[in-house]
Amino acid sequence: MSTPPKPAHRVVVTGVGALTNIGHTADEVWASMRDGRSGITPVDDEKFARWTDEQWAVRIGGQIKGFDVTSRIDAREAKRIDRFALLGMCAADEAVTHAGIDFSAGDPTRAGVVIGSGIGGITAITDGIETLNSRGPGRINPFTVPKLMINSASGHVSIRFGIEGPSSAPATACASSGHAIAEAYRYVRDGLCDSALAGGAEAAFTPLCVGSFMTMKALSTRNDAPDKASRPFDRDRDGFVLAEGAAVMVIESLEHARARGAEILVELVGCGATSDAHHITAPDPGGSGASGSMRAALKDSGLNPSDIDYINAHGTSTPLGDAAEVAAATAVFGDHARKSAGGRLLMSSTKSVHGHCLGASGGVESVACINAITKGLVAPTINCDTPDESFDIDFVPHEAREADIRCAMNNTFGFGGHNVTLIFKRFEA
Repeated sequence: MSTPPKPAHRVVVTGVGALTNIGHTADEVWASMRDGRSGITPVDDEKFARWTDEQWAVRIGGQIKGFDVTSRIDAREAKRIDRFALLGMCAADEAVTHAGIDFSAGDPTRAGVVIGSGIGGITAITDGIETLNSRGPGRINPFTVPKLMINSASGHVSIRFGIEGPSSAPATACASSGHAIAEAYRYVRDGLCDSALAGGAEAAFTPLCVGSFMTMKALSTRNDAPDKASRPFDRDRDGFVLAEGAAVMVIESLEHARARGAEILVELVGCGATSDAHHITAPDPGGSGASGSMRAALKDSGLNPSDIDYINAHGTSTPLGDAAEVAAATAVFGDHARKSAGGRLLMSSTKSVHGHCLGASGGVESVACINAITKGLVAPTINCDTPDESFDIDFVPHEAREADIRCAMNNTFGFGGHNVTLIFKRFEA
């Protein structure tokens, strides 16, 4: 006779950490999102210098500047870890401090780590190839394999905090950290864990990645005005802006959070995931996969479309991607989303400020959702000067807007047709 399933646990967020080109802490990241301060700048990296500007159609990006990882990670240890994992570790450190959680105080097998990445240790890969070609196989760094592994961020974080429960690393392109948070949510909801660290990390701003996205015509070439380059939903959008970053949150069962007297930020109430099954890079034009993801999240949360007050859009600033997401949102939310029908749904893309962090996007943009609920303020879509005429949604252009946000939805979509939707809700005891 089978054992009946355990009742689901409510899942809450108790801490957040972030490190991006617009801020070195979650509070700084939110302040830049709120104020619409762009972090897109000209390329400042000597690795790009061997090629002329004429060879680079793209010379802008969202690089993290002015931050020393050894301020949080031991310098000797840092040499053995790829940049993307270091960013993830720093974000996890902040999240743990913010939550005031001590994983050593409880059963270490009842905590988990899920940190996703789309590209992983690309710096270690390119450095290893360069060493192989210039100096031979015997001079390859012996830490190359553990540095390049996409699961190295999760591994290092679990070691750092002595977490012995489930640990994994989704690699679903730009949907990676969305999947990571969704997976950790299920661990806690279903009683496999009492707490978890979840999010994403990406440090793909390398010549190989910039050049590869450039040659496939995916990136904005607005080099003369970097802060205007990322312009989701605008008629003149011409591609996304590549950025690096990391964000990690602490999630817990409500019982666990209450038992230790934690401050609860928001409740994580649902997630949905689908696949377009359409094309390896292009989204389904009608947004069928994206709409399916949103509907699945609504069903999982027990909410109706009219309950959602704000969507943090995937909104990459690509012609195809933005159009597909608007089509999907309109299909799911109907008149609740249509400005012309008096719909009150707000939808903005903070990628207009920080660019596209690829696999870290879901984590970074959850910062906007959480603060929209706790602060009653929706971060704007900057550079949305002339919204595409076919888009009938309020994109909160240019300036943040005060609003009573009870439920916020976060969309992350990735190459391969991966779609993930998360729903955060104001915590009510």
